[in-house]
Amino acid sequence: MTTQPLAVGDKAPAFAMPASFDRTASLKAMTGKAFVLYFYPKADTSGCTKEACAFQEALPQFNAIGVDVIGVSPDPIPPIEKFAKKYGLAFPLASDEAKQTAAAYGTWVEKSMYGRKYMGMERTTFLIDAKGRIAQIWRKVKVDGHAAAVKAAAEAL
Repeated sequence: MTTQPLAVGDKAPAFAMPASFDRTASLKAMTGKAFVLYFYPKADTSGCTKEACAFQEALPQFNAIGVDVIGVSPDPIPPIEKFAKKYGLAFPLASDEAKQTAAAYGTWVEKSMYGRKYMGMERTTFLIDAKGRIAQIWRKVKVDGHAAAVKAAAEAL
């Protein structure tokens, strides 16, 4: 069974995951709020650290426009919390160990490195509007300037 990839205007798939520091990240909790849901491969790796720190740096601007940020990786909670503590990440980092949310959002994909194929998290960001619809999607994200681009799109909601 192949599912169509999510597109702008689609209803965001429901999710509920444990998140850093005894929080839960869920679509239900975000009802009526616009938010950023970004998927990253692994806590405390160079690209993921750079991306998380950029979102943390932009957090006051996101908060000022009423937009929350949630990061999602397949890591278990202990390394996620260590990562969050190390870099002072105030927004929730959710643990999708079962990869159910990643599968629903089409971010758990076949990757290839040095000719070897494997399954992994594709760095992808979704901007979800207050009605729970996908307002914008960034796939195969390049980290430099990404948080600023997402913030600009969020301001335009």
